[in-house]
Amino acid sequence: MRASLIARAVQLPIQEFIHTQGVSSAVLLLAAVIALVWANSPWSDAYHRTWHVVLTLSGLTLPLDAWINDAMMALFFFLMGMEIKQEMVHGELSEPRRAALPVFAALGGMIAPALIYAAFNYGLPTAHGWGIPMATDIAFSLGVLALIKGVPPELKVFLLTLAIADDIGAILVIAFFYTTTLHWHYLLVTAVLIGVILVSHRIGFGRQVFYTIVGVLVWFAVLKSGVHATIAGVALGLLMPATSGVSLDEFSELGADTMRDFREAQTAGDAARANRVLGAMEYLLQHTESPAERVTRKLNDWVAFLVLPLFALANAGVTFSAEGWRPLLHSPVAWGVFLGLVLGKPIGILATCWVTVKLGIARIPPSIRWGQLACVAVLAGIGFTVSLFIGGLSFAGPMPLDEAKTAILLASLVSGIAGFVLLKRAGAGHPPKV
Repeated sequence: MRASLIARAVQLPIQEFIHTQGVSSAVLLLAAVIALVWANSPWSDAYHRTWHVVLTLSGLTLPLDAWINDAMMALFFFLMGMEIKQEMVHGELSEPRRAALPVFAALGGMIAPALIYAAFNYGLPTAHGWGIPMATDIAFSLGVLALIKGVPPELKVFLLTLAIADDIGAILVIAFFYTTTLHWHYLLVTAVLIGVILVSHRIGFGRQVFYTIVGVLVWFAVLKSGVHATIAGVALGLLMPATSGVSLDEFSELGADTMRDFREAQTAGDAARANRVLGAMEYLLQHTESPAERVTRKLNDWVAFLVLPLFALANAGVTFSAEGWRPLLHSPVAWGVFLGLVLGKPIGILATCWVTVKLGIARIPPSIRWGQLACVAVLAGIGFTVSLFIGGLSFAGPMPLDEAKTAILLASLVSGIAGFVLLKRAGAGHPPKV
């Protein structure tokens, strides 16, 4: 708790978040490289067999890759839901004027890649994969941005807000377009359980064990309903209260009184009273951060350094061969994904930024230049995590899925290197032109 207060006092939440993304992106990259090396080694058969090992937990039987993609990734989407909630309550998304530019940019950055993919796959069985190039990977894009010194804070906030708005779009796409047959009785159970959570929040019941059990039941009901199970994570994240019970001003005032009471109890040698005051201090410390902040702080490292690397290890392993590259060059899936991310993302982002600024709907912060905005738009073409995830939902067969994965990896690599080089050349530390 003390470490949390020091961190919040010394660093702004946005700086701490970006720092974590920068470090975790290196771990994520390492996991992806290990997956690629393993899948192309003499032990490649073992790689593919590993993720199909069937495990049974609490009566639920799923292959290992499904436990990772459906269960563990629900924690990632839960964290994403809480981050979206906090941005909507306290962050950039809470102020329409400031949120307009990155939100419209995200919208353009989703539509253009989807159209490019659709153009390459029109009338083909693979047309269903249009959602693959829509997503921006927060960890990798912010990780690359963190490598460049002198980047204006507003540029980091722009990319973060764009990526979060992009995630909202990806979640909606998964929920509405990548859902199969619906089982309404399970959806009814989900609604009842969510109602239980809302009532519990309303009456102030805060037992973490209770919410954990109900959350697992919500996940199970959504899994059985036909809606993808990770949507349960998003819904639970959005339900988390993002407002603290004790404001910082109240903490300052009450904390001073509490410390005075504690010193008086110590001076008087009243150990029982001192312990009661310590209990009051603990209450103040716990309630100066919202439940969403507290759970995010506890889960963030687990998701960043365990869940996402495991996901990359299970999903980034594509086996290459000399014969395999030839059909890839003629694959509408590969070209649609690659060009959608590398060209569609920056074109869509910059076009919507230009239109909204010209119409007066949004404005560019004075510390950001158009050149820097263009470089960040290129970085947004890094679509690793959610793109791989949607790819797995789009294709059941190995051939189109491997083509999509290869294109995602190549596009993310090209976008990351190009964005880094262009931003360095744009002079990130130079003052904006007036």
